[in-house]
Amino acid sequence: MKYLSWNEVKITDFSDEYVREMYEKGYVFTRLGRGIMQQTRSVRIDLNTFEPSSENRRILKRTDQISLKGYELPFKDYDFRVGKLAKDFYDSRFGAGIMSVQKIKEMMTDATRSNFNSLLAYVKDDRSSPLGYAICYTNKLIRHYSYPFYDATAAPKDMGLGMMIRAISVSKELGHRYFYIGSLQRPADTYKLQFSGLEWFDGGPAGTGGWRQDLDAVKKILASAKMTE
Repeated sequence: MKYLSWNEVKITDFSDEYVREMYEKGYVFTRLGRGIMQQTRSVRIDLNTFEPSSENRRILKRTDQISLKGYELPFKDYDFRVGKLAKDFYDSRFGAGIMSVQKIKEMMTDATRSNFNSLLAYVKDDRSSPLGYAICYTNKLIRHYSYPFYDATAAPKDMGLGMMIRAISVSKELGHRYFYIGSLQRPADTYKLQFSGLEWFDGGPAGTGGWRQDLDAVKKILASAKMTE
C-alpha cells in the first residue's frame, strides 16, 4: 500500500511548538524512523468547532461497552500478543506485509527509533485485556491518531469509528486544538469527511497550498484517484 507523499524531511527539534508548525505545513510523523516526517494530503479536525453529529452519537451508543485509557509510550505492559493483534488486523484489512510484529513493538517500546509517544487502549467490559489500541503522537497542542487496531472477532459493529470518535472527544476535553487523522488519498478515505470542523491540506505539486474546508473539492480528488487505480 503506497502512501501519498509530496516531500520528506528529518527533524531534530521535537519541541511541541516546532512539531505543531510542521503539522501545520502538512507534514506528519511516520513509522519510517525517528524524526522522519512526510508531507501529505493531511486531514484534521478543528476541535474548537467540532461537535458530534447524530451519527457520531449513534456510533458511540452502539459501542458504549468500550472505554478508553491513555498511556505514555514506551508501553511497559507490551507483550507479543499486542503485536500479533496489530499484524492480524492490518493483514486482514490491507493485505499481508503491511505491518509487522517487530514494527509495532518498535513503535510501542523504543523511543529512540519511534516518533510516537502515546497509546490509547480500548477496554471492553467483559474482557481482562484491551480489545483494541491506537498508537498516537500527542503534545499539548495536537494529537495525531495514527495506527489503530483491534480484535475484529470480538469487536462490536462500528468499532473502528467508535474508537476514533472517543479519541476525538477526549482530545477536545483535554484542550487540544487539532486532531489529525492521517491523509486523504483513496476513495475509502471518504469516511473521514463526516466530522464537523474538518480541514484538509492542499499542498501537492498541483495544489494551492494551505488548509481547505471545501469537501466537494477533495471528494472529486478521491473520485479521480479511484479512476486511476
